[in-house]
Amino acid sequence: MLTPFCLKMPGRVFGGRGSLNEIENIVREKNRIAVFTDKGIESAGLLEVPLEMLRKAGCQYTVLDELPAEPTYMQAQEAIDHFRETGAEMIMAIGGGSVMDIAKLASVAATDAYTVKDMLDQPLIGKKQIQTLLIPTTAGTGSEATPNSIVAVPEKELKVGIVNPEMMADFVILDSLMIKNLPLKIAAATGIDALAHAVECYTSNKANPFSNLFAMEALKLIFGNIEKACMDQEAMKEKDNMLLAAFYGGVAITSSGTTGVHALSYPLGGKYHIAHGVSNAMLLVPVMRFNKDACLDELEQIHDAVKMGDERKNREDKAETVLKRMQEIITILQIPSSLAEFHVSEKDLDALVEAGMQVTRLLDNNRKKITPEDARKIYQEIM
Repeated sequence: MLTPFCLKMPGRVFGGRGSLNEIENIVREKNRIAVFTDKGIESAGLLEVPLEMLRKAGCQYTVLDELPAEPTYMQAQEAIDHFRETGAEMIMAIGGGSVMDIAKLASVAATDAYTVKDMLDQPLIGKKQIQTLLIPTTAGTGSEATPNSIVAVPEKELKVGIVNPEMMADFVILDSLMIKNLPLKIAAATGIDALAHAVECYTSNKANPFSNLFAMEALKLIFGNIEKACMDQEAMKEKDNMLLAAFYGGVAITSSGTTGVHALSYPLGGKYHIAHGVSNAMLLVPVMRFNKDACLDELEQIHDAVKMGDERKNREDKAETVLKRMQEIITILQIPSSLAEFHVSEKDLDALVEAGMQVTRLLDNNRKKITPEDARKIYQEIM
């Protein structure tokens, strides 16, 4: 008998090039909108079409563009305090994972009753008070599909996930025109993040028919499209597919969950401010190689579904082919390969291991138990 499982989804999802035009219909009955974004999105001209849609709908709006990348919980609270002053009736978030994560937090924290800090310890105290429309500008984080928000906790030198189903988006728009001119560095890091989501969810202790469906579809799309989508600005079909894949990976997270890759990644972002996608990309193959003997069936299934080669090969060879293909993608997309590039050395190992082992929410999902000594060896592989 299957263990009970659940799937959570945003209220309505619009996809395809030109789906930004749906903004006008979504916001038509609202008077004031808060637009969450950042300076990079604004300078890239990505606000022009969404803001024109708001004007056509007759909406007033306030642009909140001081949102930081990889925010601390204090920075998230500051952004939310500014949002509360706008009197907005709806949030439209245009950006990557950090922008969408803060927007989701704002949707449940527009009150004096509790703070973001309170939600670190009691995530479920948050109750939705305002609708959200999320428009991703990267094909990777999957934040538009999840009820998760990641914030840094400086005193713990760690990133922490606040998970609350009340933060699920009411509306999502997946329009590849928003990722057309994404720089390779960002496209690659976020694309590998989507790959990590799909692989981890498919091999998680919580994997189930719902999560496997979305994770596998994400894997098919990512393995077949990621390099061209990241490296060729005109490869719009591939970008369409990566945007879908990132969303599917996010959906898989809601039903299953990430594992050791993300668990050991959090200290690298929390203490050394390494971008989330980069730290996941560096850890993906080492952690999955550690997990290989416990995930041979799943890796074989990925090999065959993605059509990576001769299906007559044995499970061990198929698993190895999947790991080598992931490493090939990471190498082609020029992801940093050593923590030395971020001034992390052997003397930092004890603190990294201690912090990583605190992420029990994700370590418990890992198919193979990761001990402190295991974590140390994995970190050493990327020193």
